[in-house]
Amino acid sequence: MRRQIACHAKPTMAEHDNSYKLLFSHVELVTDLLRGFVCEPWAARLDLATLEKLSDLHVSDDLRDRADDLIWRVRRRDGRKRERWLYVYLLLEFQSRVDRYMALRVMAYEALLYQDLLRTKRLPRGQPLPPTVAIVLYNGKQRWRAPCELAELMAAVPADLQAYQPSLRYILLDQSAMQVSELASMRNLAAALFRLEHSRTPEDVRQVVDALVIWLDDSDQASLRRAFAEWLRQVVLPVRLPGVVIPEMRELTEVQSMLAERVKEWTREWKREGLQEGLQEGLQQGLQQGLQQGLRQGRIEGETTLLQRQIERKFGLLDEATRARLATADSETLLIWGERVLTAGSLTEVFGETPMC
Repeated sequence: MRRQIACHAKPTMAEHDNSYKLLFSHVELVTDLLRGFVCEPWAARLDLATLEKLSDLHVSDDLRDRADDLIWRVRRRDGRKRERWLYVYLLLEFQSRVDRYMALRVMAYEALLYQDLLRTKRLPRGQPLPPTVAIVLYNGKQRWRAPCELAELMAAVPADLQAYQPSLRYILLDQSAMQVSELASMRNLAAALFRLEHSRTPEDVRQVVDALVIWLDDSDQASLRRAFAEWLRQVVLPVRLPGVVIPEMRELTEVQSMLAERVKEWTREWKREGLQEGLQEGLQQGLQQGLQQGLRQGRIEGETTLLQRQIERKFGLLDEATRARLATADSETLLIWGERVLTAGSLTEVFGETPMC
């Protein structure tokens, strides 16, 4: 019997980060990320067929934590038609708030990368340090406002000190700034991933999964299909379907079949829940409106009782018709009659239509 998972809580930040590391450990996804989202002149000179992950560390299928970000390298053609390595540093640590000093963090990470290259003797003796590019993937709700350049964080310095100041810039991919319609028009694995991040309903998820099943149909892409299935099961579906029991799935086709079977059922449940919430909200609004109406009615009844006592003290007991007239009057009319009773010489002057001088 297939094990099922009841999703009662949102995935942790560590699960989300680690699942991204698992996905971006696949060359196909990094290739599409560079091809579709890095719009720089130098990106056109990259030989994406030479992409390789530098670190020997990896994220296991059960999404265990690790501290390292992902480091890839790719050959680039320079102006003399020679190919040199470019190191791509992927920062996949998503945060609930924007880190103003991200440029400073990137500088520290790149320095550690260079030290590691020297320590592990990956660079030939006497060779210059290779260029690096840092890419920060951000999926927070608020737009990214932090400087992407280190110089913007530093105080102004005199011209004779500028040569001694560090300079660094990173590439920001802010998912909150991406338009779903533009992502949907791209045959791109990274765009599909970002669409899943933007999805709000099971139907949205199903559409992207259908596309991924077609795009990842080759046998050598089995690992990436499993990575997407694991991410969907542990990260995406628990958020989109809180409280729903989700079966364990290791293939995208299993996710596709499950969504096809249950989208209609889940939609009906959502509609019922929405109706119940609507009824509860309507009841609450009705109670509030009734309370306000009751307060208004109570105030009018109090004003009526006070005015009747004032009139009877001055003119004697009122007949049923006059009492009924008082009982049906609104607050403004009662105020006018209350002012008149102070100087009126008869009931006619109190209830007359012509104001008294």
